[in-house]
Amino acid sequence: MAVKIRLKRMGAKKTPHYRVVVADSRSPRDGKFIEEIGYYNPLSDPEEVKIDVEKAQAWLKKGAQPTDTVRALLKKCGVL
Repeated sequence: MAVKIRLKRMGAKKTPHYRVVVADSRSPRDGKFIEEIGYYNPLSDPEEVKIDVEKAQAWLKKGAQPTDTVRALLKKCGVL
């Protein structure tokens, strides 16, 4: 099972906010996930990013691959 760390879109139309989740790469974007490890709100000023560093590091050690956007958020939070 290929595991990815990616964003799950939440919120109403034109007001998105995202959850950072660990999910099977075959599941749909907003579908089933394994664990929620944080959230990201791009509309607030400044952008609001909250990621559980311990959970993220644990999943990265297990071989989970972050998407490009999540990789940038992890760098911003000091995980990578």
